[in-house]
Amino acid sequence: MTTELTTTPGINVSDEFDALLERLDGISHILSDNAEKGEELGQLTDEVAKALHEAGAFRVGIPRSLGGYEFSPRQVIETIARISYADASAGWAFMALQMVTGTTAAYLGQEAARDLYPDVAGGHHALIAGQGTKLGKAVQVDGGYRISGHWHFASGISLASHIHTAALCEENGRALVFTLPKDQARLIDNWDVMGLRATSSIDYTCDDVFVPDSHVHDVATMDVRNGGAIYRMGLANMSGICHTGWALGVGRRMLDEMKSLAEKKTGAPKSPVDTDQFHAEYANAESKLRSAHAWAMEVWANNEAALDRGEFLSTEQETLTRLMLNNTTWSVQDVGQTVYKWAATAALRRGVLQRYFRDLHAGTQHITSGPVVLQNCGKWLSGLAPDAQWVFLDLQEQE
Repeated sequence: MTTELTTTPGINVSDEFDALLERLDGISHILSDNAEKGEELGQLTDEVAKALHEAGAFRVGIPRSLGGYEFSPRQVIETIARISYADASAGWAFMALQMVTGTTAAYLGQEAARDLYPDVAGGHHALIAGQGTKLGKAVQVDGGYRISGHWHFASGISLASHIHTAALCEENGRALVFTLPKDQARLIDNWDVMGLRATSSIDYTCDDVFVPDSHVHDVATMDVRNGGAIYRMGLANMSGICHTGWALGVGRRMLDEMKSLAEKKTGAPKSPVDTDQFHAEYANAESKLRSAHAWAMEVWANNEAALDRGEFLSTEQETLTRLMLNNTTWSVQDVGQTVYKWAATAALRRGVLQRYFRDLHAGTQHITSGPVVLQNCGKWLSGLAPDAQWVFLDLQEQE
């Protein structure tokens, strides 16, 4: 593998941001109109995939040096929120695809870049999905590795050309991420779930599949080979950006749907939306969502400033980033509960509110917002693990 690097020192604030959001607004009706069909199919429709491609959405996470937009963290959050507002499943699949596609470009060298990203500006590049938390097995061989395993939750894989998957090589003790063509894996159509049904978050297996060294990187790497400072915080923090944007978009859509419903119900005999209790609870939900958004932007503004100075995120910053995501996720869950309560039987019927309620409760189950991460945040913030550092999603004492 060539050692040539095409990196830039700071955070890129892309001037493509406003134009992309305008294009996304132009296709939002396509995402919304196809949401029900996507649920039936268990994956995003071809029409949605085409619209996202033509809008240039999948370029947001790819390094600018390779022809991508390389959005800043806050730009990524707002982009994912905008797509998730139109359709939660589209937002979830998109956030996974753009993150994995972008980080793969950042962490692999030029040989892989030529293979996977030959003409990003022209729309010719890999789209990569897969799982990076559960480890399969890797065996080192001449020129690369042979990997085997069974992985879950390959969100967006129906749109992908390649797979990103993690495995442990016991010979050298390294946990690695492997990128390989999707057709080298066996896909298992088992995504029968309550929510996020259109994300195609299926299982897949590999059986002794060869992956060359050029398409392998360490799972916890922060060694950027293409692109700027956004990639210098690793996969776990990049994932946090994505899930923050998704939750904020879902929460905003649910509150706006409740507002529209209230406008229809007001004035009817004994309408619950004409009570002081509804008014107060809606205001409280609005406060929770806006507070979550404000703290997310504050945390990421602080993180961006550190990265722009050439620093890595401190343990405090990583802790607050994980805590902020937990707060965002569960604040939005509270918002969803409020909407469900006051929407009454309208939330039971098939439609936007029911789908978003189900999608929200699927999204809250992601490991990044789970109880163990929250407990570790409290352990560090309370001063009970002062020398610990984050390794992926674990807080580990340093030897």
